Amino acid sequence: MKTYNYSALSKADIAKLVQRNIDPANEIRTLVEDIIENVRQHGDKALLEYTYRFDKVELDKLYLDKAELEELAKAISGEQKTALQTAYDNIYKFHKVQLKAEEHVETMPGVTCWREIRAIEKVGLYIPGGTAVLPSTFLMLGIPARIAGCKQIIVCSPPQKNGKVNAFIAYVALMLGVDKVYLAGGAQAIAAMAYGTESITKVDKIFGPGNQFVTKAKTIIQSTTTTAIDMPAGPSEVLVIADETAKAAYVAADLLAQAEHGVDSQSVLVCTSQALADEVLNEVDKQLVILPRAEIARQALDNSYIIVTGSLNEAMDFSNEYAPEHLILATERWQTLTPAIINAGSVFLGNLTPESAGDYASGTNHTLPTSSYAKAYSGVSVDSFVKKITFQHLTGQGMQNIGPSVEVLAEMEGLHAHKNAVTVRMNNI
Repeated sequence: MKTYNYSALSKADIAKLVQRNIDPANEIRTLVEDIIENVRQHGDKALLEYTYRFDKVELDKLYLDKAELEELAKAISGEQKTALQTAYDNIYKFHKVQLKAEEHVETMPGVTCWREIRAIEKVGLYIPGGTAVLPSTFLMLGIPARIAGCKQIIVCSPPQKNGKVNAFIAYVALMLGVDKVYLAGGAQAIAAMAYGTESITKVDKIFGPGNQFVTKAKTIIQSTTTTAIDMPAGPSEVLVIADETAKAAYVAADLLAQAEHGVDSQSVLVCTSQALADEVLNEVDKQLVILPRAEIARQALDNSYIIVTGSLNEAMDFSNEYAPEHLILATERWQTLTPAIINAGSVFLGNLTPESAGDYASGTNHTLPTSSYAKAYSGVSVDSFVKKITFQHLTGQGMQNIGPSVEVLAEMEGLHAHKNAVTVRMNNI
């Protein structure tokens, strides 16, 4: 991990450091556009071909049914079931309170306005299954979808070498009442859910993180079809702010936890002294060698860096510019920093709160905006799975109160039919 001194960085230097996951030559876009078009034209046939080409798996069908999921789920141990249930319960508790009825507001006598919640009918959940299989992501997406009341939940996840999904994905599907999992991954899965195929239903909105190809497919789909997306959630990232009250071993563990996601992940440390930076690097070296995914983590760390600042305030300035997916405040002074957080997906406060807690079981959602999109996007919530429709009702008194203003405003804009829609009613009261 290369180290930079914050005071020596220009605005241009900082802009370059915070930029990630770019596609300057549009190589990824070109490939993804070809995949999307092929799936749109050839449906299931294209999905089967891409599964053989990219996943090296030859399938005779594109899905696992409930009976097959039940058989796979038998491999789950009691301890694993308990852990998954703990995660389920906490995620459910946190998200359930997000579904709240809204009050009716009388904006003036006789004029009442309100909003009502309606679930998005058909949603698609993409569950990554590359170098790491993520049943936790299935919980994070499936639980709020169920709470929202979505009528149809389509689930796509790439197959393992045996042409199945792993037992954990199967068990979570049963927990969520999902009877079918489609064996499709990558950009082709996104295309299938956006356009529909012979097997896979076209959905109204697609959810889930993925690599740069999945993220690119989602952004293309959003601008070219009637299917929406949750957010651009690409390769994962963490930014840790640490001062002299931090525990170097904890910080190193957090950086490595992020780095093991994939070679395109990024771990950034922003700390208040070179001594702490050196101590953390020593701990990274110690912990890295014993990790089963050490080679993946090492490549991710090559794409990561450390910034030494003169204060926590400077550290927060850089963090807000970076806009991290995950922000860890590894300091006992975290309460003084939280008001200054402007851009972040999810925040982990103090030395005893690892990102891992939020990734799995604290209750907050781990499907979050990456690549600086936290400047404009929130993480997934129940709100992501619903629409809020506005209503208004006018009584005779309401029309008398609001009508003259509407007539004047419509006339100001030269829209006389708008004015007349009010006038004919005013004349009849």
